[in-house]
This record gives sequence, structure tokens and C-alpha cells, in this order.
Amino acid sequence: MPNAPRFDQGEVNSEVKNHAKWSSNSVSSDSFPYIDSHSPDSFGSDPLSIALVGPDEERRKAAASALAECQGAEVREFSAYPPGLDDLPRLLEQRYDVIIIDLDSNPEYALELVESICANGAVTVMVYSSKTDPDLLVRCMRAGAREYLTLPFSHTIMAEALVRAAARRPAHRPSRKVGGRLLVFFGAKGGTGVTTISCNFAVGDAALNLGLVADFSTINALQDSGRLDASFLNKLLIKHSSGLSVLAAPGKFPNFTASNESIDKLISVARQDFDNVVVDVGSRLDLAGTALFRDASTIYLVTQAGIPELRNSNRLISQFFPSGGPKVEIVINRYQPRALGVGDEHVTKALTRPAQWKIPNDFAAVRRMQNTATPLVLEDSPISRQIKEMARSVTGQQEAPAKKKGFSLFG
Repeated sequence: MPNAPRFDQGEVNSEVKNHAKWSSNSVSSDSFPYIDSHSPDSFGSDPLSIALVGPDEERRKAAASALAECQGAEVREFSAYPPGLDDLPRLLEQRYDVIIIDLDSNPEYALELVESICANGAVTVMVYSSKTDPDLLVRCMRAGAREYLTLPFSHTIMAEALVRAAARRPAHRPSRKVGGRLLVFFGAKGGTGVTTISCNFAVGDAALNLGLVADFSTINALQDSGRLDASFLNKLLIKHSSGLSVLAAPGKFPNFTASNESIDKLISVARQDFDNVVVDVGSRLDLAGTALFRDASTIYLVTQAGIPELRNSNRLISQFFPSGGPKVEIVINRYQPRALGVGDEHVTKALTRPAQWKIPNDFAAVRRMQNTATPLVLEDSPISRQIKEMARSVTGQQEAPAKKKGFSLFG
């Protein structure tokens, strides 16, 4: 049976000092609260939230499989280390109870992560490895790790380690991260350019515009909403090179109607893991009764300065977006001053309010994006500057020469 050494920060056995082989009984049981050995999966009334960080997929999946056997554990897998220690606050703000880190992929950097996490939070840190190195065991203990798990994983050893972690949770834990912003792009009429604007706003909410081929789509999430959680959602996402996580539209017209409850759950789960959730709803008025409209931080009503689009916009604003409702910002796409004799004063009168954003018309740039799958915002143009300004108005970020790459797994 594989061993799971247990570390107590105030006590080191002579066996540890001598670098002898550690067993699961190497630390006195007096160092830990009472554990009912007949109920190794008992974590209390609250689920135990776990971040599993492992670049090696085979080892990570083995750990995830052992964790899946433990009832009451909510696991989120991360297939890469944070790129730098400066990115750790993004991980810690998720308020995980346990962070489990793969040692073997990069032992030195993994130890730095362990030490930094332990120095900046109350989370229980565990490590796992395919080998038992006495020197490495001691270094893990000194860095602050509480458990050293070795492959192959035993369900019993894993469950007991999680019970100990649950017992270490403070009585009054800080609340989890507040849900991220929900930013909804809604078209006043088909063909107004909702997808082009929304995917460039997010640098990639639409797989087609980004040249992504996805194995899963929104249908997979909505059909299996009963098992939808952060870990399941993460498996459905596809990553774009910009760092964005994308839940793609289905590749075929689906013979499936999602319930409002399943849509609400998908949005709720996504907002818990991402700071900004950008949704392209097209012109789907039937979604007005869901969280997409009810809980949106901002609804971007995308229209054009043509008579049909302005007429539809007027109706939508009057019926669905009265004053006191969700925050609505009007985006006039393909804007050309005085085009077709319609001036700004006429547009404002038709919309009953001024438009916050005017995206200039540049057919050649948009067609180039569609043909090359290169987002408009990665180039400098009047369109990209305006869309970037829209994004900065939400995030509060200032324009910078180059954006530092963050831990893309977090959105």
C-alpha cells in the first residue's frame, strides 16, 4: 500500500531527521484531531474544494481518479503550473480548501509554489510524486506541505488525507470569490455583428472566428447540467492562444432545447471560476427569462444605424430594457457618420438615449479576421482601438504596450 507521510509543523520525528523511510504513522496521532477511521470520507457538511495542479496528464488523472472516489470533494484540475509566483494570488483568491501539486514535473519550482502558497494563505497544501526521495520529503515539510502522496494512489490513504485537511479548516472561513462579471452581447436584429464584437471584446468567445475546433460545446454542458460543476466545465472548455477559455457553440444545429434552470447553472458555475464571462446570445429573446439577462453586469445591445435596426432597437429598449432594469450599453456597429442621411441626432432619438459605443465600418478587416482566424484586437485599427476601450471600461485596466500573460487557466 502506498504511503502518505503526514507533516506537523511543530514536530519532526527522529525518523525524519535521519531521512529514514516515512510511513503514514510517522507523526504522533496527538498532533491531529480525532478521526473516525470507519468514515474516511467524512468532510463535514461543506464540500471540500480542491485544486489539483499537475502538468503531467497521466499522474494528474490518477490523482483525480482517487479524489473522485472520495465523497464530498469538489475538484478543479489545472494542467499547468502558474507561470510565475506573481500569478499565485489568482489561484488563492478562489478560496480552495486544499491545493494538491505534482512534484515530479518540476521539483524545484513546485517547492517554490508550495512555500509561497503556505506563506500567503491558510489552505492545506499536499504534494504527490511517483517516488519517495528522503531529501525531497524533508524539503516539502519545511516548505509547508502537509501530506506527501505517492503513486499508485490508494483510496483509503487519499480519503484519510482529505479528512485531516477538512479538520484543519477554520471555523469561520472567508467567503468564496464573488461571481465574476456577466457581460452579455445581444443583437437588435440578425446580422448586426454581435459575434464579431463579442469575440473580439473577449479575445475569443466564438470558436469559429478564432479558428478553434472544439470537441465539446454548450450542448454538452446543458444536457448534463445535473453533473455540472467547475471540474466538469473545465473539461469542456477549449483554450485559445490568447489565454481565453472558450465554450463553443455546437457544430451542428441541435435538436435540443435547454431549460432555464440548466442555463442559469452553467452561468453560475462559470462565474465562480472566471472574472469575466462574455456571452454571445445573438438575437435570442427567449433567453430573457434567464440569468443571462437577469444577472448581467452589462448588456451590450448591438445595432446599426439603419431604419430596420433602429426600429427594432426602439422596441427592445421600451419592452425589455426600461430604466431601472439591468445596465444596458448601446453599441452601433459598422458606424458611418451621416450614412444614408441618418445623423447622430436621429439615432439618439430612435434609441431614446445616446449610444455609448460606435464601432467604425471596416469590411476588409472583418473579412480578413474571418479568413485568417486572427482576432481584430490583436492588430491596431480603428475597430480594435474602440473594442479595446470597451473592454478597459469594464476591467479598469489602463492601456499598456504589452499585456503580461497571466495564468490562462483562470480566464
